[in-house]
Amino acid sequence: MKKPNKTDTLLQHGDALPGDDSSVAPPIHPSVTFSAVDAADFADMAGRPMHARYYTRYGNPTLERTAKLVAALEGGEAGLLTASGMGAISAVLIGLLRAGDHVVAQKNHYLGTTRLLSELLPRYGVRATLVDQTRIDAFEAAIEPSTRLMMIETPVNPTLALTDIAAVCALARARGLLTVADNTFASPINQRPLALGVDVVVHSATKYLGGHHDLTAGAIVGSAATIGRVWETAIVLGSVLAPHDAWLLLRGMRTLAVRVERVNASAARIAAFLDAHPGVACVHYPGLTSHPQHALAVRQMRGFGGVMALQVKGGYREAERVMSRLSLFTQAVSLGGVESLAAHAAAMWAGTLSDDALREAGIEPNLIRLSVGLEDVDDLIADLDQALGA
Repeated sequence: MKKPNKTDTLLQHGDALPGDDSSVAPPIHPSVTFSAVDAADFADMAGRPMHARYYTRYGNPTLERTAKLVAALEGGEAGLLTASGMGAISAVLIGLLRAGDHVVAQKNHYLGTTRLLSELLPRYGVRATLVDQTRIDAFEAAIEPSTRLMMIETPVNPTLALTDIAAVCALARARGLLTVADNTFASPINQRPLALGVDVVVHSATKYLGGHHDLTAGAIVGSAATIGRVWETAIVLGSVLAPHDAWLLLRGMRTLAVRVERVNASAARIAAFLDAHPGVACVHYPGLTSHPQHALAVRQMRGFGGVMALQVKGGYREAERVMSRLSLFTQAVSLGGVESLAAHAAAMWAGTLSDDALREAGIEPNLIRLSVGLEDVDDLIADLDQALGA
């Protein structure tokens, strides 16, 4: 039988490795170290560039199997797993950059990414210019002779603004620059950045890939050569995913397509309901035709995901009132799991960003981020209705 390439089939069969045993459910390999037959065998294992089965920080069969599936989903040659999404982003940027290099990135990123770019990397001689992600001319104007890489995230957290992936990649390719895309919010089901020209894709696999709020993980996908370069840094940084968590991630991905398709449908209904609700001032969801970047969303996404943001009428206190009355939406951070979550963004980042910085990032005091789960959509709408009606 030829190699599976349809997503639903790939998710069930795309991770098998040569020499796998007859187990239907994949085994967990908890061993930290692996034996060699003799000195020559040990030298061969230790000298392999990736997935060396002699020490788990270098490679482990469970991690290798899971990374293979993530890479296949994104359409990449190779994959690498880390202990968190920030572990993945850090390994990529530190692995591909050196002192004197310059990065063009977005003003709006996941907060950890922004801090890495604006606080940590400059300590080691790497500068970053942050631009408005909705303006390609801003990306172009920020390019310098020392620019080596462009970092994008789309849709972005928490405002759901989009970046034109193909346009950024065309700009970068013409100048010989690498591109890195955070695809966490979309997932490989809704968006394939590599097919649009991106060099490296990163994920917080904690979110949609894992899908059950029970593991923390990161994933990196790209060409075999690029992933090999990143691996050299990743083993030194030591952000290693535990084999049991890799197994949980693999198990979670078995249902990725059906979960994402379900939340796509539910989120579309919820966004339309909120858009028409008298208690809501604005809804940020790229699937709405009223979204200013809806045409771009249709062009580069297959579905629009389960995350949206709404601005309630009023301010901080009104948003807090709505949050306090929600029943089915759990007040918690994170996203992409089977349970629906809600987060008051201004409250979530109040201890980290100033009021001016929050507004600069588009985080208004009345902004609530929703992550739609697998509950009945009518029940979720009723919960939001009663909370907003208060």
